[in-house]
Amino acid sequence: MGARDTIRTVVRNVVPPAGLTRALAVQAMVYAVGSGLFHAGSAVFFTRALGLSAAQVGLGLSVAAGVSLLGTVPLGGLTDRYGPQRVWIVGLVLDAALFATYPFVGGFAGFLAVVVALAAVDASTGVARQVYSINALAPAERVTAMAYQRSSLNVGFGLGAVISGLVLAVDTIEAYRGMVWFISTVYLVTALFVRRLPRLPQVTRPAEPMSRLAVLRDRPFMAVSLLSGLLTAHQALYLTVMPLWILTHTDAPKTVIAALVLLNTVLIVLLQVRVSRGADTAADAARASRRGALLIASFCLVLPISGITRGWLTIVVLVAAATVLILAELIESAGTWGLTATLPPAGQRGAYVGAFRLGEQVQYLIAPAGLTALGVTTGGWGWLPTAAIFVLVGVAIVPAVAWAGRTPRLGCRGRGAGHDSDPIVRTNLSTLRSIT
Repeated sequence: MGARDTIRTVVRNVVPPAGLTRALAVQAMVYAVGSGLFHAGSAVFFTRALGLSAAQVGLGLSVAAGVSLLGTVPLGGLTDRYGPQRVWIVGLVLDAALFATYPFVGGFAGFLAVVVALAAVDASTGVARQVYSINALAPAERVTAMAYQRSSLNVGFGLGAVISGLVLAVDTIEAYRGMVWFISTVYLVTALFVRRLPRLPQVTRPAEPMSRLAVLRDRPFMAVSLLSGLLTAHQALYLTVMPLWILTHTDAPKTVIAALVLLNTVLIVLLQVRVSRGADTAADAARASRRGALLIASFCLVLPISGITRGWLTIVVLVAAATVLILAELIESAGTWGLTATLPPAGQRGAYVGAFRLGEQVQYLIAPAGLTALGVTTGGWGWLPTAAIFVLVGVAIVPAVAWAGRTPRLGCRGRGAGHDSDPIVRTNLSTLRSIT
């Protein structure tokens, strides 16, 4: 393959094709500029501009995380009732309004009210955004479209981080206030993007809709949710556990941590679409999840080697371990998208996608502390049981998905995955493909 062909391949895997897939990727990138800017500058904003202590910031964010955990399933049900596009737009407008109020927050109580409200809104809009993509696209296009969105999100996060660097360099109260007002504007622009997306016909709901928490009784589905959620611990491994290991158990310079974060961003942008192909059915998605789990286990065996190497060899081992974990993240993400696109029934996707995200929320509570305790504080031997945990999850997820696939979803007739009609795709596909 010549250089020109290589460039064409790279561009094809980064730039989405014209149509709805590109429109969704563009809105994702715009949204991520605001989100990335806030993630990079929020800690300084809270302490410098709002005058909060580190303990107050940590407590407020923990309470918000709890609200997100408890609200994921019931708030996801709003998507089924009002439609994903409407919930998505309203959520973005509320995000913009809440960010605009940040400079006027007075004390911890006001800060807590805003972050809790933002957590509740994000719990509903996150489900709505994903359900819209699933409903609007043909089954064979869904995972690829979500991969393009994730690639675009990382481009947006990078741009947001660069803008954050400029704000931190200026380091004035006015700059921090301008930052959150800029973020508010970005979310309003994103809402306009979403409003211009094609309107979808309402999905036919069951004659007797189930309660918003009834999905928790779908044991096969919740088993898949928990197992898949545990695999998203690659985020904690990459952003928390590995940096702590590098700082406390290797002779690598601290700058390696920043370089590895950059490597993560670049590889996701370049490879996410390519790696995600072939996870469009429940069975294929389950196998992708299993491969991701085994790669995470491999990372847990490679990383500890850096604790006994020296000099450049340590850096080589760290880059190798990071690359394995990034590949695990890419493949596991494709598996997650395939499962959320195939297992939930069309008429109750909001509730089911919300329930699926519950597994990830549980991981957020246990993974950072649990994996740090196993991998870092044990001195190294804890990586072996950590690897074993991910092997077991990988072995269990394929039969769990098969169990969910042959079990009817609550409130639906017929079998589980792959047997729920998609009226939206059937009636509106020609319109969606014409979007540029």
